[in-house]
Amino acid sequence: MVAEVRRTREGEEDEDRQEEAGEAARAKKQKLESSEITTATTTTVELSGTLLPHFEYDDDDEKEPTKANDDQVPEEEEEEEDDDRSRVVHRRNTEVRRDCPYLDTVNRQVLDFDFEKFCSVSLSNLNVYACLVCGKYFQGRGRKSHAYTHSLEAGHHVFINLQSEKVYCLPDGYEVNDPSLEDIRCVLNPRFARDQVVLLDKSKQWARALDGSDYLPGMVGLNNIKETDFVNSTIQSLMRVTPLRDFFLIPANYEKYKSPLVDRFGELTRKIWHARNFKGQVSPHEFLQAVMVASKKRFSIGVQSDPVDFMSWLLNTLHTDLGGTKKPYSSIIYKCFQGELEVVKEVQRRNVDKSENEENGSSNGDAAADEDKGNGSSAVLEEISKMPFLMLGLDLPPPPLFKDVMEKNIIPQVPLFNILKKFDGETVTEVVRPQQARLRYRVTRLPKYLILHMRRFTKNNFFVEKNPTLVNFPVKNLELKDYIPLPTPKDSEKLRSKYDLIANLVHDGKPGEGSYRVFVQRKSEEQWYEMQDLHVAETLPQMVALSEAYMQIYEQHT
Repeated sequence: MVAEVRRTREGEEDEDRQEEAGEAARAKKQKLESSEITTATTTTVELSGTLLPHFEYDDDDEKEPTKANDDQVPEEEEEEEDDDRSRVVHRRNTEVRRDCPYLDTVNRQVLDFDFEKFCSVSLSNLNVYACLVCGKYFQGRGRKSHAYTHSLEAGHHVFINLQSEKVYCLPDGYEVNDPSLEDIRCVLNPRFARDQVVLLDKSKQWARALDGSDYLPGMVGLNNIKETDFVNSTIQSLMRVTPLRDFFLIPANYEKYKSPLVDRFGELTRKIWHARNFKGQVSPHEFLQAVMVASKKRFSIGVQSDPVDFMSWLLNTLHTDLGGTKKPYSSIIYKCFQGELEVVKEVQRRNVDKSENEENGSSNGDAAADEDKGNGSSAVLEEISKMPFLMLGLDLPPPPLFKDVMEKNIIPQVPLFNILKKFDGETVTEVVRPQQARLRYRVTRLPKYLILHMRRFTKNNFFVEKNPTLVNFPVKNLELKDYIPLPTPKDSEKLRSKYDLIANLVHDGKPGEGSYRVFVQRKSEEQWYEMQDLHVAETLPQMVALSEAYMQIYEQHT
């Protein structure tokens, strides 16, 4: 009898084990089916243009428990977690509506996408949304996110994802797909088709901002954040270089290069030339932040710098970030600005021996130098080398030390052709460092865009002095072959030595205290404009030549 009772209990235990195993198998099957449903939903979302992709951050505040915390989850909460997972899967299939009752609350006057995309609460740049009612940035849109909280507290319901450009209504969570929002997307991320880029220099059409003011695309002012006029004038000058501008207007040309500086320069270029801006000005804040990081604070907001130094650094850095090498035409920078010089360096033999003896710490060369001196002869070593350049530095004659009869300083003038003789291959330039030598320069290859730099500032042990000499230069048809010898072109090529001025950067005031402005030409009208930060005004070509030119960009005739 006892044995029969024992067998009965064992049978019941076996049945219990089988039932438990069956329940575990069913639970596992349901879990697999749930994952399949999630995968199918994700695939559907990827294929459908009206649904959110699976990498959207709509549920970033509803994370599943980690393995480390699985043991701490009470059994009574497992069913609630399963319900949450099912709601998450359902929410990925976000509802899309064409009509939203809150679209009339969108205020385009307060929208400004020129600043860094950081959440105003958490200061994070991940998954940032802009409130289209007040213009503030918030992170996330889940139930515990800052954007969700803002929608409840402030009663603002329309938000746009600054990365995906999708618009959502919170706290309801549905996506808004309305054609009236397209202008906001265009301001957030301006776009240009290739046929539009070709017609930019032919278009004479004005654009209108939201405040009713008119502006010309490409001729918009740049906000001076603090002592950043040297950046603004340099950027406005480069915007006149057509191949460079056209390259950066199409992001597909440089999307493979992971450089924040390249991306920000391209974004700034598109905003300057965009014809659907909400305002007739652009703030280069994001570009300046990228410059500070890339230059390791060599150029920073609030510190005045030299635009020539900034131009040189910017062109070389962009060339490197675009995958450029030492070879000619290896990047859009070299295609536009790189030329070539032949440098003839003459060094006296005794100077060479002296420098070698200083390095070796020997006095044997003193006897040889004394012997050469006694004989009245010193050998001259001549070195010939080729040197690429992106800009040419021109030396100004020293200003006069005397005053005229009116007791005023005489402001001298010099023709541009006189200071261009430095590169005729015959004029000698004396240098002291790294060793005393005589240099002669000759241009062997002209670039398509020639950058000239007038050396106005000289620094000594006590202060920086500015040379006020005016340079007389032609605005059109600068013929270089009449003043400097140029190489004979090949049979199939044509000598292109005639240039037109397209940008003239000017320094006003005392050294270290003055400001920078630039004269630029709009090709479609051949009209000159004076630009200083936010100030943009028409001017006459005669006024361009009366300024203290500091840096110029000339375009080669085709």
